[in-house]
Amino acid sequence: MISVSILEDSPPFAAELVRTLSASPGIVLLDRFGHAEEALEKMPQRPPTVALIDIHLPGLSGVECIARLATRLLDTSFVVLSSHDQDAHVFDALRAGAVGYLVKSQSGDGIVGAVRLAASGGSPMTPAIARRVVRFFSQPQLQNRPELLGLTPRELSVLAPLAKGLRYKEIADQLGIGEETVRTHLRNIYAKLHVTSRTEAVTKYLGH
Repeated sequence: MISVSILEDSPPFAAELVRTLSASPGIVLLDRFGHAEEALEKMPQRPPTVALIDIHLPGLSGVECIARLATRLLDTSFVVLSSHDQDAHVFDALRAGAVGYLVKSQSGDGIVGAVRLAASGGSPMTPAIARRVVRFFSQPQLQNRPELLGLTPRELSVLAPLAKGLRYKEIADQLGIGEETVRTHLRNIYAKLHVTSRTEAVTKYLGH
């Protein structure tokens, strides 16, 4: 039997999940939690085979919850089930310890199939998200460059035009974000790359 716990703050969606999973042979529903703090307290008491977790929750985020639980529940497969599919959310969740990422528009059969796949050691992902993950890790700049793997897709999208000599305002216009947002991303990039200047960041990005 595949045991499943749900962390979902929307009662209607959680109820639909419960109905879908309860009607699926070979799957048993253990618990349904409404917020991350409750899951952190109670899930370790009855570890599921698979945990379906929304990432936008009241209080502590689902990503932080996964990060904390993944170090304690080594035999549990964490799969995100969220209405948010932006790259930053996807990669933050995967870095935290999720093995899969689905959007809530996934059909009931698709969710059940994802649970079975995760339980068997696979990594279920909505096709569009899987394609983006593959594209991200196939970027030439990331080949044999472990120091760059800690950067989010958005941070890489800021760093790439920076390496071409674009000014902050030009980068902001190109990405459709504010100039101050560009500066915030750059501060995060500098911290992750352990550099203190634009020149050092570009040098490391180009592999020089």
